[in-house]
Amino acid sequence: MSRIRAALALSLATIATGFLVGACEDTGSGPANTASPGTTASSAAGLKIGSLLPTTGDLASIGQQMAPSVPLLVETVNACGGVNGKPVSLVFVDDQTDPKVGAAGMTKLATVDRVAGVVGSFASSVSTAAVSIAAQNKVMLISPGSTSPVFTQKAKNGDFKGFWARTVPPDSYQGPALAELANKKGFKRVSTVVINNDYGVGFEKAFVQGFEKLGGTIVNKNNPVRYDPKATTFETEATAAFAGKPDAVLGVFYVETGSLLLKSAYQQDLVKGVQVMLTDGMKSDEFPGQVGKSSDGKYIASGVIGTVPGSDGKALDAFKKLWQSKKGGSPGEFAPQAWDAAVLLVLSAQAAKENTGTGIASKIREVANAPGTEVTDVCEGLKLLQEGKDINYQGASGNVDVDANGDVVGVYDVWQVGDDGKIKTIDKVTPKSAGE
Repeated sequence: MSRIRAALALSLATIATGFLVGACEDTGSGPANTASPGTTASSAAGLKIGSLLPTTGDLASIGQQMAPSVPLLVETVNACGGVNGKPVSLVFVDDQTDPKVGAAGMTKLATVDRVAGVVGSFASSVSTAAVSIAAQNKVMLISPGSTSPVFTQKAKNGDFKGFWARTVPPDSYQGPALAELANKKGFKRVSTVVINNDYGVGFEKAFVQGFEKLGGTIVNKNNPVRYDPKATTFETEATAAFAGKPDAVLGVFYVETGSLLLKSAYQQDLVKGVQVMLTDGMKSDEFPGQVGKSSDGKYIASGVIGTVPGSDGKALDAFKKLWQSKKGGSPGEFAPQAWDAAVLLVLSAQAAKENTGTGIASKIREVANAPGTEVTDVCEGLKLLQEGKDINYQGASGNVDVDANGDVVGVYDVWQVGDDGKIKTIDKVTPKSAGE
């Protein structure tokens, strides 16, 4: 993790042309990284956006992979002329995977830094805390990772006033997709154990509905196992989840707490003969090592399967090449979704011809959806918009067609932990229907 964190810090520090990123030490009572006073003054005339993502906390391993996408996008846009004739500036906030810190960070971004749009957050619980603040202050919030179905219903109710979207499909699609996978594997009886927040409970509901529609049985439906996000021991939850001899156990976790729960299940000799299925919140290169190895040196997590929103858009290859040229290696999990969220912010501002949250919110669907010239390159999209032409952005994470509720639909990669502790994509799965 230290190498990744160092790379992130270097990425943020070296992008000096066209924008500034300030930082302060984490005090434990607010965002770990904020903009210096000079950032606001230097970029007052141009588009200012924020990044509200976790580089510490329960989702740090994933957040550190996705966060560099935002400054990379800003660097790319500024190199081709910026937005509305001015450079784009960026303010970065580490939400620490903590709703209270996320809310404080969003308040600062909206009222002190006065950003027009924000890429964030990843955790649904943090986005839940941030989105009402964003909407109240007319700041467009686009999440690259919050998948809770709760946002769809709240958007339908008008709670967000159009200031919410996401570049990742909701769990009302991923839940049924994982149910399809369980059915494909021949599992008839499945138990669930989830983190007790919007993400975990929302996914649980979507999976249960999808699996039952396919004729499956949820062993612990009447006694669902849900653990406190702040928990540090999981013996009771592990015992309850694996009781009743299910064919498989679905775990909806974050990496740090989920790894502890799986280790506890192994230590109690509960996992033998039971397939463990996981979700996007656990797909991290670090998690097999965090769960640990058995006495014979084998990875405990070997054979675990799961799903994650796929990245098969037309722009993905170009994004990978850009990442390789600027950073080396390949982009990590949810980096394409974070890139697309930032792209939509800048394209929408250009389409609106104004650097405001209201302008961005009014043009999100126009630049993301048909009709219009299909574009995969952000600079090409900006040029066409400057010429007064309509565009249909095709993203690195997919076509990012945004509906009236701010949702997108996607395909899911099926991943598996190998005997060597490495995670590999082994298949794809698409839900036949979304949960209701």
